[in-house]
Amino acid sequence: MPRRIVIIGAHAAGCDAAAAARLTDRTSEIIMLTQERYAGYSRCGLPFVIGGHIKSFEDLIVFPPSYFKMNRIDLRTETTVTGIDTKAKTVSVHYKDGREETIQYDSLIIATGARAAVPPIKGREKHGVYTLRTIEDGQKIIEALKEARSAVVVGAGLIGLEIAVAFMERGVKTTVVELLPQILPAMLDKDIADMIQRELEAKGLRIITGKSVDEIVGEDKVKGVIVAGEQIPADIVVIATGVRGNVELAEKAGITLGETRLIKVNMRMETSVKDVYACGDCVESIHLVTKRPTVSQLGTTAVRQARVAGTNAAGGYAVFPGVLGAAVTKLFDMEIGAVGLTESFAERAGIEAVSMVLSGKTRASYYPGALPITIKLIVDKETEKIIGAQIIGGEGVAPRINALSYAIMKEMTLRELAKAETCYAPPLSETWDPVTLTAQALIRKIKLR
Repeated sequence: MPRRIVIIGAHAAGCDAAAAARLTDRTSEIIMLTQERYAGYSRCGLPFVIGGHIKSFEDLIVFPPSYFKMNRIDLRTETTVTGIDTKAKTVSVHYKDGREETIQYDSLIIATGARAAVPPIKGREKHGVYTLRTIEDGQKIIEALKEARSAVVVGAGLIGLEIAVAFMERGVKTTVVELLPQILPAMLDKDIADMIQRELEAKGLRIITGKSVDEIVGEDKVKGVIVAGEQIPADIVVIATGVRGNVELAEKAGITLGETRLIKVNMRMETSVKDVYACGDCVESIHLVTKRPTVSQLGTTAVRQARVAGTNAAGGYAVFPGVLGAAVTKLFDMEIGAVGLTESFAERAGIEAVSMVLSGKTRASYYPGALPITIKLIVDKETEKIIGAQIIGGEGVAPRINALSYAIMKEMTLRELAKAETCYAPPLSETWDPVTLTAQALIRKIKLR
């Protein structure tokens, strides 16, 4: 009898888990179940469709229906899993036509993802208040933009700022409201965040930090928001205050949750129950620097975990070492990236950190088109190992973040990084890469202490 693998969820984690399972076992029966109408699309691309950089939401579909057919994956959309019985090894399913079914499994992969977290703001139920998590959400926002002249985005994380920039690119006057004292609080330290905020404000984006939205006002339809007594006009309000992992199915089935209230897994992505695996936004990760549980709800984390979960669910062997939280985005013409710990997270983890911020150019300064780039390196003072980096630049941010991710993963010291050989050609790079120069400057700073 071929092995039956059931996967709950059909986006980044679910689809990559299915792909890995099929590569590992060509004979297994794979059933994928998702509540959504569309499967296998990139959620990260949604703001860039709204901004007009990508033509349509359909362009975000990475795994078309033909992929599932070709790989003999039984995809069932608009299907709700109502329960998991880990003793009987079954899942209970409700189909959109009203039918109910109990499906037996040999291996189960929970890739239920996350949903938009909406804080209890007064007036949040009004017409014109949106979240952005699905293609349908994006379609509603684009429709609303046809009539809109002003918008408020609640939350200045990656998605919040990407949506705000998309609105600005469509000619909509936009304000971002962030409860914490800085933008991108999970990704950057305040010194770097403030540099970015100044650049965004110079482009006309209004940003309010350290204040909350007290109320969303209007009759049935939103007319504005109240922040610290000021009424800010808004035809659209988007709440982008993060996501919450969909762990209810797992918890109800008796599967253990971790410290972060996400599903606890081992390095093979196994849950506390035999033959049940989990991956993606619903799963707790281990940070490679602190060795402590952390939340890493990134597409890159999801697909890497999924490959491990799918391989093991199909009878293979693979392990997932942990995360560094490498992230990057582009806001207007500014690239922003980070990896590892911020100084503030290092302090919270009990690590005494030292840092250096240095600015340079992306190409030889005399070559036309050379753009500014600012690097922040963070080092464990005791071991001199690199533990984090943040970069803002006109170009070349992603490859430098990737290189620093390798460096942190291999526990490279500051002195080793300062001696690293880099390439040079006037149209592409300086003789000394800005990362190397930042490392050398930080060595001097440590010596002077």
